[in-house]
Amino acid sequence: MFKHLAMVAVCTISLPIARGQQAPAGSETCAKVGSLPLPGAKVVSAATVAAGTFTSPDPAMQQPAQKAMFGRLPEFCRVQVLATPSTDSAIPIEVWLPVKGWNGKFRGVGNGGFAGSIDYSGPAVALMQGYASGATDTGHSGNGGDASWALGHPEKVIDFGYRAIHEMTRISKAVVQAYYGGAARHNYFVSCSDGGREALMEAQRFPADYDGIVAGAPANNWTGLMTNGLRNQQALTGDPAGFIPITKLPAIDAAVRAACDAADGVTDGVLADPRQCQFKPATLICKGADSDACLTGTQAHTLEVLYGGLHDAAGKLIFPGYVPGGELGDSGWGPWITGPVPGASAMYVFSTGYFINMVYENKEWNYKDAVIADAYKAALAKTSQMLDATDPNLKPFAEHGGKLILYHGWNDPGISPLNTINYYGDVRATVGPSSADSFVRLFMIPGMQHCLAVGPGANDIDQYGMPMAAVPDDAQHDIFLALEAWVEKGSAPESMIAAKFDEKADPAKLQMTRPICAYPKAAKYKGSGDTNDAANFTCAAAK
Repeated sequence: MFKHLAMVAVCTISLPIARGQQAPAGSETCAKVGSLPLPGAKVVSAATVAAGTFTSPDPAMQQPAQKAMFGRLPEFCRVQVLATPSTDSAIPIEVWLPVKGWNGKFRGVGNGGFAGSIDYSGPAVALMQGYASGATDTGHSGNGGDASWALGHPEKVIDFGYRAIHEMTRISKAVVQAYYGGAARHNYFVSCSDGGREALMEAQRFPADYDGIVAGAPANNWTGLMTNGLRNQQALTGDPAGFIPITKLPAIDAAVRAACDAADGVTDGVLADPRQCQFKPATLICKGADSDACLTGTQAHTLEVLYGGLHDAAGKLIFPGYVPGGELGDSGWGPWITGPVPGASAMYVFSTGYFINMVYENKEWNYKDAVIADAYKAALAKTSQMLDATDPNLKPFAEHGGKLILYHGWNDPGISPLNTINYYGDVRATVGPSSADSFVRLFMIPGMQHCLAVGPGANDIDQYGMPMAAVPDDAQHDIFLALEAWVEKGSAPESMIAAKFDEKADPAKLQMTRPICAYPKAAKYKGSGDTNDAANFTCAAAK
């Protein structure tokens, strides 16, 4: 969980051949790239990797499915660079370039959590599809839940915040130019969670870096997210009586669905728009003895806190709460919010790690003693300029010709989906609705948990470029191909078709499909036909 905040599941996949293959523009060799002068950086290694021979240096990426994927890699030039934009910066960067069949494009890869490692599956998938690709660990080593590297290292926090991804992009473009003898026709960036924050940081701070960006479940309001996580953990663990154990989550899930599931016209375990759900935690308060089928009064109050979000003393929203419907599941509230025991959830690790190492820089700081208003004020003053990607003025990105696709799962237990809706609304209000419609789209995915994590709904829109054989590999089913069609052909995506698979089957079995509509529209059942078939739904204005 902590290594990759995106929590990408390893699936049975059918990897495509390179799309739109073209011959490289130049004949430069890897050896020549090794002597490429790079301001503020140095090429550490440049070597050709024979087809099928790459082995990930990361032990966490040596599972059978990953080894099989790396075994299918074509021959490529692997360029390793160390960037040093400050005296306390050491940013490893990898640039992978297909020796044959380059499609003339570059795709940047992001990170999850606190970063700390390169997710080699991202460049690998890009390579197999014909793209040159770049990635970085953002300037420090560690698992995605570890923030200890930040203590006493403000320059490394800047690297993590925005500088490392921009350096990766700048250097990757230079390497592409040197190797192929020409620049990429188009540059893309695709990532989720902290990677979604990185994506928006690129669009806001460096609008000319990329022509197209996919930002999934972005942690862009970092200070608000972490402060809300701190407040939630105080509610869950400050008073032992307020802790909601995992064993009570099924009861909450059942109560939510009983109250709200049928509201969208289909009783299928999926809430099409959880904002319409009026479930009240007080209805679950035990009428007799405490049990897993009910909540104590203190636990019901904790649940209200989790749903309610964080506001300042004047009632202004700082960060939205979680929406009903995502409580259950392997990637639900259990691992993310409540934890198996108090103080063992992902959000506990992220929020306390952030405040200890980045805000207060004090290992002895105790989250239970924190005054939330003071903590938020300190967080804003210390890190918002480095970590928050909340600027809604994307006019420079639009003027560059950039296109942005946002997506978020309605059942996300890591980052409230309302955060992305709010940012999308801020962009529209800032640049104007007509202008916004020309370069940004938002897709809300009912029943999907964090980034790609399986929930009760259709969750797969090929977010990670690994299409399943059971669905077409086209712009209707692949969010990245939808972005490409928009950038390169001017075809703005108005809907896509998401799929859900039984990952335990071999090969993975298609269970359902469902339209995913450009916000604010949502899928509406036509009234007849199989509810597991996208053909029986249409995109309509939400109520």
